[in-house]
Amino acid sequence: MTGEAIGKMKTKIFADGADKEGILALYKKPYIKGFTTNPTLMRKAGISNYAQFALDILKEIPDRPFSFEVFADEMPEMERQALTIAQWGSNVYVKIPITNTRGDSTKELIQKLSAKGLRLNITALTTLDQVRHIVSSFSGSPSSYISIFAGRIADTGVDPYELMREAVQLLKPYRNLELIWASPRELLNVFHAEKIGCHIITVTHDILKKLDLVGKDLTEYSLETVRMFHEDGRKSGFTL
Repeated sequence: MTGEAIGKMKTKIFADGADKEGILALYKKPYIKGFTTNPTLMRKAGISNYAQFALDILKEIPDRPFSFEVFADEMPEMERQALTIAQWGSNVYVKIPITNTRGDSTKELIQKLSAKGLRLNITALTTLDQVRHIVSSFSGSPSSYISIFAGRIADTGVDPYELMREAVQLLKPYRNLELIWASPRELLNVFHAEKIGCHIITVTHDILKKLDLVGKDLTEYSLETVRMFHEDGRKSGFTL
């Protein structure tokens, strides 16, 4: 599948990661429409200075949406961090979790930040009730995202497809909101998102590498797999 063909998809692909080299390489791909990251990905990437990393990458990427997350647990500190992050760039979306670690809803904070004109990305949702709980909080606010972690839903043995399809319908009256199919576990989810009309899907760098496989001849792929197993067996020096 060529970059041009991917670019014609209605669902926007956002790259999800914290590897600066990888992010900048993906920035050169016109079909990558935005970027997201989170404290867990940044920790895995060995980032120790959150603000410096963000400001450096935003100098390189000033013209596509980029989501950065608060990491506080108390609402006043979440608000302070959100206001700080929002100042980093006009293309910045501030990620606010649907609750804090005690399960307290962030709805009031979302309302307050939306009223102040912040672009938000509400993250870590897994149910339609959570979507219903917050959609009214964005009345009159600028463009914002609602991220349902479809991949984590799938990890529990539940197919997220119907839930995501219903979520698309729930957001239809809210033209300032876009739904994100978050944490996909396989490339096929990109086409699931496209089929239901989901606005955005966030995709990790390792899954994005599989885009080159789209449209591949399956018989040829089978033969390549056989050859791989044979070659690895030979290199291992196995005997029976």
